[in-house]
Amino acid sequence: MNPAFSVVVFTTVAGAAQGLVVALALAVLAGMPLAPGFLGLSLIVAEAMLLVGLGASFGHLGRPERAWRAVLMWRTSWLSREVIVLPSFIAVVALWWLALRNGVHSPWLPLAAIAVAALLWYCTAMIYACLRFIQEWAQPLTLVNFALIGLASGLVLASALAALMGEQTLLGVSGPCALAVTLAAWGTRTLSLRRNAALVPRSTLQTATGIRAPKLVQKSMGMSAGSFNTREFFHGASRAALKQVKLGFIVLGFALPALLLLWGIAAQSTLAFVLALLVQAPGLLAERWFFFAQARHPQNLYYQVVS
Repeated sequence: MNPAFSVVVFTTVAGAAQGLVVALALAVLAGMPLAPGFLGLSLIVAEAMLLVGLGASFGHLGRPERAWRAVLMWRTSWLSREVIVLPSFIAVVALWWLALRNGVHSPWLPLAAIAVAALLWYCTAMIYACLRFIQEWAQPLTLVNFALIGLASGLVLASALAALMGEQTLLGVSGPCALAVTLAAWGTRTLSLRRNAALVPRSTLQTATGIRAPKLVQKSMGMSAGSFNTREFFHGASRAALKQVKLGFIVLGFALPALLLLWGIAAQSTLAFVLALLVQAPGLLAERWFFFAQARHPQNLYYQVVS
């Protein structure tokens, strides 16, 4: 598939915001003493990230003014459900911040934030996991990875904010949790990479063209110029480039942040937590780009395989 940069940004940024809100909600529900200023600022950061993600999601639409119509298919479309749940999550975070501003401390808003964040992860992941003809996505690990990577990035962000603002109580918990979830996300993402590398495509050149000859060689794409199919369903990157991106996101998205988190926990270093955040961000953008690029649409057997 050809990764749309707007979707890459949306899923990465919104996922980290969800993870940050969930981390804050769990801390509040656990009775952890958080300074109102820190909690309020963190919710503002999460809200800003969600709005950035929402804005980015319009980037790949041909007619953005008609985006509201996406909600009409909520009975059958996971995309429609995501379109409904995302603004709901933004509203819950905004209500929580307003409640804090007015001195209202209710456990229902953190609980609602966790529930809606989990629902948003589920809807977003199912947009891809429900496409059975794309074997790389149609697996349970798609949902697991969306949730774990979002939670890991949110915990790293929460740790960096806590370190910068002197919230040592939260940092003492969020730091080890960020390390554990980052390692878990690395493990499940590795499992999905191994699975996808061993996949045998269900479709063949024979089934794509309808020609049953045992030895079939494609000489051209059947057209002299590009089309919607060649632009939208194939990224055009070489196998060598894909390998470099995969290595890059493994190192920047998981391995190096884990080492920096370990340093931060051992030395109580603010710099280490901030560096973990700065390193992980581009790594996870690369991870999400690879997630889309690795998916092989069956139509590429006809339009892209050229000898």
